[in-house]
Parts: sequence; structure tokens; C-alpha cells
Amino acid sequence: MKPLKEFTIPFVGLKLGKHHFEYKIEQAFFEYFEYEEFNDVKIDVDLILDKKSTLLELNFKISGFVNVNCDLTNEPYNQTIDNEFDLVVKFGDDYNDEFEDILIVPHGTYEIITQQYIYELIVLSVPIKRVHPGVKDGTLDSDILEKLEELSPRLKEEKETEEETDPRWNTLKKLLTDK
Repeated sequence: MKPLKEFTIPFVGLKLGKHHFEYKIEQAFFEYFEYEEFNDVKIDVDLILDKKSTLLELNFKISGFVNVNCDLTNEPYNQTIDNEFDLVVKFGDDYNDEFEDILIVPHGTYEIITQQYIYELIVLSVPIKRVHPGVKDGTLDSDILEKLEELSPRLKEEKETEEETDPRWNTLKKLLTDK
């Protein structure tokens, strides 16, 4: 996959110290990765690159929203996203990205590509179970919710069936508890 130019940071020409980069992430960014879970995306990324003599420290902070469909009702809603991630880039003999927050690049590398880290940070910030806020507080009117409510088992009916059981079963149940 060809890297996007705006997410490539040539750190060789930068002075030692902190450098600030800002990105606006929209739906086109996820189309590049062929990720189709989001309906719409508006996320701001603040990246602070702290260049030191022997390593680089990157701090990613994201905030904004992704528009996703609710898992229960399939209604679209805006899921707020707010997360951060720290990455340390060290220099070594070979490229190594086995560790979650440490990246080792070969000596002589002059740029760092941040698009994959931004992509993963956003995707992993979305909750696994996506529930519309209107479902939680009861304000969402949806045909699907009404049908789910209609088809859900009733607790009152279950209690009535327990009371109507044959008394011989109760005697048998005592055998399980008496020891």
C-alpha cells in the first residue's frame, strides 16, 4: 500500500525538540484503507513529535466523531472518539514493529510514516458494541426496537408458569437440595 504523503514526516531536517503536526481525518482516509464500517468521519489528530538525539517520541491525540450504525437498531449515530497513544521510535540494525508502542527502524531512515498508527488508533477507539444513545435512555423511536420489545420474553409470564407447575416436581426438586 502506497503511503499518503501528508502523513509522512521527514524528521532528518527537524531540530531537536518538540514539533507539532495537525491532521483532519475524514471518510476519504478510511476509503484508502478500504474500511467501510464508518458512514462519516470527522476527527482531529494532534501529533507531537519530540526529536531527541537517539530516538523519537510521538504522542498522538485524537478527538472527534465517527458515524456508525447501532448494533441493535441499525440506526446511524455519531460515536464520539477521544483517545491518545505514545510511540517511541528507536534506531537499530533491522526494522522491527513487534512491540505495541516501540518501533525500531534501520539506521539511515530519514522519515516516519504515521498513517497506519492513526488508522489503528481511530478504529480501536470505537467501542466493540455500538449502541445508539437513544436506546440507552429510551428516547429513540424505532420500528426495530418496538419489534424487539414485542418479541422479548416476559418476566411476569415466567413467574406464572412457575406457580402453575405440578406439585410433584417440587418434591423431586427437594431431593436435589437435601443431602
